[in-house]
Amino acid sequence: MRAETPQLQVKLAETEDELRAAQRLRYHVFVEELGGGGEMVDHTARLERDRFDPYFDHLILIDPTRDAENLDHVVGVYRLLRAEQAEAAGQYYSEDEYDISVLKNSGRKLLELGRSCVHPDFRGGMALFKLWSGLADFILANEIDILFGVASFHGTDVAALAPALSQLHHRHLAPESLRVRAQPAHFQRMDLIPEDELDRAATMRMVPPLIKSYLRLGGYIGEGAFIDHAFNTVDVCLVVDMDHLTDKKKSLYSKDAGK
Repeated sequence: MRAETPQLQVKLAETEDELRAAQRLRYHVFVEELGGGGEMVDHTARLERDRFDPYFDHLILIDPTRDAENLDHVVGVYRLLRAEQAEAAGQYYSEDEYDISVLKNSGRKLLELGRSCVHPDFRGGMALFKLWSGLADFILANEIDILFGVASFHGTDVAALAPALSQLHHRHLAPESLRVRAQPAHFQRMDLIPEDELDRAATMRMVPPLIKSYLRLGGYIGEGAFIDHAFNTVDVCLVVDMDHLTDKKKSLYSKDAGK
């Protein structure tokens, strides 16, 4: 059931409790709902976390009417990593899956996005608008040139996802100047079905809403997918060049919806 609460607030997490509430929401979505896991997941405390969390900014959406004491008040999350934070962490999160040297060598300001999720009760309403608006403000404040990050299909059955993966490869592959590539050791081809054999409308219905939202902005897909067995997903890498956004697309970005 969609929850509509006009008091929703968006901010960067500033306290340990706010971070834990973000990790609690991530646990609910990525572990309980989607069947993911990971070395640092705390099933007892119901927290989804990893070694990168201390380095990221955590954009959170708060419903002040919910129980903060039980960490239930955070209903939306985006994890954000700027270049200086990635340097402190030793790498970008995506580099475990993708060679992003083409972006790192571009001389442009990068922002890695990840762990985007919204509580099921708040999907499809004002929550997404506020979360994306907060992200847009962060991008403007930090003068970001390029957004990137991995986004996921649920499940690891590549054959079942072949039409959607092929469609993304044929119609949305990044130009060479932005074309990140899945690491050779884990490279999963995406051009599995010829383009002329695809039903475009049917295949796009298979693509998660978050990925479609970035494509509507003019975003691109990197070459190759990554099968993440621990998280029970097939990942693709999205890249958005902010210089290529028209005024119409920038307006879309400020009001569009994620997950």
